[in-house]
Amino acid sequence: MRDEIEQYRAANVRPFGVNFAGVESHRKYAAKLKLPFPLLSDPEREVVAAYGALKPDGKKIQRTVVLVRSDGTVGFAARGMPGPEESLPGAGNT
Repeated sequence: MRDEIEQYRAANVRPFGVNFAGVESHRKYAAKLKLPFPLLSDPEREVVAAYGALKPDGKKIQRTVVLVRSDGTVGFAARGMPGPEESLPGAGNT
């Protein structure tokens, strides 16, 4: 997503990452990788579980892309690293 950020921005999509790591860990990771989007901390794993990104063991996250439309509905969801060519057409009113 980092390398395709302009395609997401052009589609009016505001990406962010969610993980259960702490805020300071996210700050360092985002700076190291020069991420152009925020990383949010979810220590209770509530958000990652709600979007189906939590692995069955409850301890790890499976990389998952979810695009939520402005009306709150999910426009696209898939595990792995789908790019904008796959995710944006299905996102609709993002």
